[in-house]
Amino acid sequence: MKNFDQLLKDQGYRYRFHEFQNLMRFRIREVLLVSSLYDSFILEEDGQLYDKVLSEYRDMNIRQVPGLTRVSTGREALEMAADKDRFDLIVITLNLGDMDALQFARKIKQAGLEIPVVLMAYETRELNELLSKRDFSDLEKVFMWQGDFRVLIAILKYIEDKRNVDYDTLSVGVQSIIVIEDNVRFYSSYLPMIYTELFKHAQSLISEGVNVPHKLLRRRARPKILQCETYEEAWHYYKSYEDCILGVISDIEFPREGKRDPEAGIRFAREVKASHFDIPILLQSDHEGFADVAEEIGASFLLKSSPTLLNDLRRFMVNNFSFGDFAFFLPHGVEVGRASNLREFEVKLGEVPDESIRFHAERNHFSNWLKARTEFWLAHQLRPQKVTDFGSIAEIRGYLIKAIRDLQARRSRGSVTDFDPDSFDTESDFARIGGGSLGGKARGLAFTKRLLDNLKIKDHFKGVRLTVPPALVLGTEVFDQFLDDNRLWDFAMECEDDAEILRMFLEARFPRNMRKDLKSYLDLVRYPLAVRSSSLLEDSRYLPFAGVYRTCMFPNSHLKLSIRLEALIRNVKKVYASTFSQAAKAFIKATPYRLEEEKMAVIVQKLVGSQHSRRFYPDFAGVARSYNYYPRPPMTSDDGIAMVGLGLGRLVIEGGEVIRFCPVYPKHDLQFADLKDVLKNSQKGFYALDMDEPDVELAPGDIDAGLIKSALDLAEKDGTLANIGSTYSNENQSITDGLSRPGARLVTFAPILKSGLFPLPDILKLVMDIGKWGMSSPVEIEFAVNLSSSTEELKEFGIVQVRPLVKSQEAVELEVDGIDEESLVCHSPQVLGNGLISNIRDIVMVDPERFERSRSLEAAAEVGVYNAELASAERQYLLIGMGRWGSADSWLGIPVTWEQISGARVIIETGFKDFRVVPSQGTHFFQNLTSFQVGYFTVNPIVKEGFVDWDWLTRLEPESTKKYTRHIHFDEPLEVRMNGHSNKGVIFKPRAEDVL
Repeated sequence: MKNFDQLLKDQGYRYRFHEFQNLMRFRIREVLLVSSLYDSFILEEDGQLYDKVLSEYRDMNIRQVPGLTRVSTGREALEMAADKDRFDLIVITLNLGDMDALQFARKIKQAGLEIPVVLMAYETRELNELLSKRDFSDLEKVFMWQGDFRVLIAILKYIEDKRNVDYDTLSVGVQSIIVIEDNVRFYSSYLPMIYTELFKHAQSLISEGVNVPHKLLRRRARPKILQCETYEEAWHYYKSYEDCILGVISDIEFPREGKRDPEAGIRFAREVKASHFDIPILLQSDHEGFADVAEEIGASFLLKSSPTLLNDLRRFMVNNFSFGDFAFFLPHGVEVGRASNLREFEVKLGEVPDESIRFHAERNHFSNWLKARTEFWLAHQLRPQKVTDFGSIAEIRGYLIKAIRDLQARRSRGSVTDFDPDSFDTESDFARIGGGSLGGKARGLAFTKRLLDNLKIKDHFKGVRLTVPPALVLGTEVFDQFLDDNRLWDFAMECEDDAEILRMFLEARFPRNMRKDLKSYLDLVRYPLAVRSSSLLEDSRYLPFAGVYRTCMFPNSHLKLSIRLEALIRNVKKVYASTFSQAAKAFIKATPYRLEEEKMAVIVQKLVGSQHSRRFYPDFAGVARSYNYYPRPPMTSDDGIAMVGLGLGRLVIEGGEVIRFCPVYPKHDLQFADLKDVLKNSQKGFYALDMDEPDVELAPGDIDAGLIKSALDLAEKDGTLANIGSTYSNENQSITDGLSRPGARLVTFAPILKSGLFPLPDILKLVMDIGKWGMSSPVEIEFAVNLSSSTEELKEFGIVQVRPLVKSQEAVELEVDGIDEESLVCHSPQVLGNGLISNIRDIVMVDPERFERSRSLEAAAEVGVYNAELASAERQYLLIGMGRWGSADSWLGIPVTWEQISGARVIIETGFKDFRVVPSQGTHFFQNLTSFQVGYFTVNPIVKEGFVDWDWLTRLEPESTKKYTRHIHFDEPLEVRMNGHSNKGVIFKPRAEDVL
């Protein structure tokens, strides 16, 4: 290309102003999104993405906003793409349903369609497996969805920049930034942030424009981003546009000449500096040792593992890289009203004089204003209407007001609306305050609400209302503002004391504008509330973060609004503080993400239930999974599994004594071996919210704050036990459904599961089927049921959480039967996981000869110590113990938290001598196990389900011992085989002969 100075000389500076209309000639006008409903919902964020794209395009003076068409299968997409002039970009996800994403891209090429195809992946592990085995050459690019909606804007701009850079640079000298990074996750984080900064920069320059063309040029002529993955690609861009390179942001290790070059970035920086010393360069690496080399070259350096990487990158760029109101008029020009939004427009339509309505209606002003506001459907409905079509101006006024009201009602149905105290429906609306993301948990609920509303199944079951309880969501920008205003980022990232973090957060100021909105909200609602976390990463397909963050409940019953407001804000702060808890930090270390990338939205949601004296609770709550990891004939895995208990759902999600059943076979007993087992291991108490507890500060770190645990006699007094209870007669040694006879009360759910008092199995089957269809994956659903609902005499089935469920794809079926037991540490017919593991040389075990159930908390602490030691040495291990791992009830097993066993690669749980272990599939602990693909073996020797060779284990010389636990190390590895098809597994002893 010509030297930039020569270009100015040849064309003249004035020429640049006259050519702005030709910049960015390639624009993406139509995007085809090929994905499941749930995947597309994640991208759209309930309309927020469209609004953001529209805003960005207006800022850049581009009138054509990209249209978005979504299809669910590759076949549909290929048929639509055959219209060669229709789509400019195809974005696909891995879950197409009928074909592999890469097969789809290849078919697009084979059909001769020159449409760029971009793959959007959702999880690093899933993507890496494909990258290592498949050819991605038919794809234009691969991006990673990490919760930031701006990644789709980055994709659009990346494609546009790549197509436009040559003309825009040659014609007017538009600058470019070269970004060299071959790690998908990293550049998927970088590009949205970089583009955001560029848009802010372009906007800030507008006021400096000397005239209108100059201002428009500043908008259109923002720097291009040239993202590269190899040395050769980057060097081609540099040599082509070297006089117009604004800067370089580069990794240090990336491919060069077909191989990974550990110093490719150093080479590139040296070459650039040799020809243009003034081009700012930022080098990045995982190795601090390159900092000195970067300084010697004259480049800046950032450590990629830094917890503040994105902020540092933003700071580098800042330091180094230099659309109205509807005015109602009378015919003679006098303004009689003004509206800036649809609600104000509706109000003014009811107030302004008849002459004004006639004046604007005769000129189609109403229709034109609505089109400008992208209300195209309503504008299309109004435009053919003429004044002469109506009998009077009053009729026109009424028609317009009704049309606006219908539009707003239709728009809010099944969607997340901006909170407006004048229109918020306290029994149905799902609204938000603050910008940013809804977070994973709120997104799942919003998606479910959309499905329920759009499919019109809320009243599918007679006498039952299926709902997503009304909620208000505080977007992630509120979280950002709270931390920024109080300068808490650095403190929270570095502090290792949860109590101190909580104290600082509780003392911090809450944003005044958000406080005002919350006050307006509480002025409307007087029912008990749950304040729940909804982080960016939470409830993702592979990283659910189940139970990691805080959930608080409070009565919201105080007479003084100010006290209720402070209680709500305190609970929001507690959820914010839990983002930086040691448990959350330990969890995120085991993921590909940095804590810096995590942001917290908060759901303030109506608590399902009724008040009984001082207790507020649902009749029952539970968890349902559409995939059962441990099915028993005649059940199959796809029949699903449900866990239900009396009262609040905490007992279920923490692995307490609750009822397990299959919705397809609800009358089959899955857990009790005999009558004695029922009496001993059925639910003894239940959780409820204490309505007598005033909305004042409780023990800040107490997760039980405001909750009370009560005995079953109180549930019988409240009338809730009758719907799910049975009676044991000691005289007859039998159990009778219902409570009509004297005897001991038991929670069996027999009136529902056997007698059909409430259609719970059918509801769960329907809801799980809808979830699987919408998310294109198995799902887990948390629900609460109120059989004494006061609203319209309807029973209420409230869906309080929906998340995609991790289900491994078993590609290899390993042999695990017919093996000599002498060679095995363990055999289990109930195994979670699939595959072969052959790199474990350590065992951490609870000593069966010394362990006492009354000391399970101490044993959990000892396991945590061993876990920390082995994790620091990067040694994964086999964990063996009695009872249910992760149970909140210390008498049912070892109550470890996730951070105490995070390094375990395989876990064995074996029953006590007097207690049979039933895998707790509804717990948060279990969800995290499945997400991290931890092998999980369940052994029940008392019913001859598998074995553990305790004799062999206890004879081994331990590397170290504690009071209740032992650590054993081997020179040779154990071999773990898990068959996900049969749910069986074996663990082989080390092959060396001298292991004893």
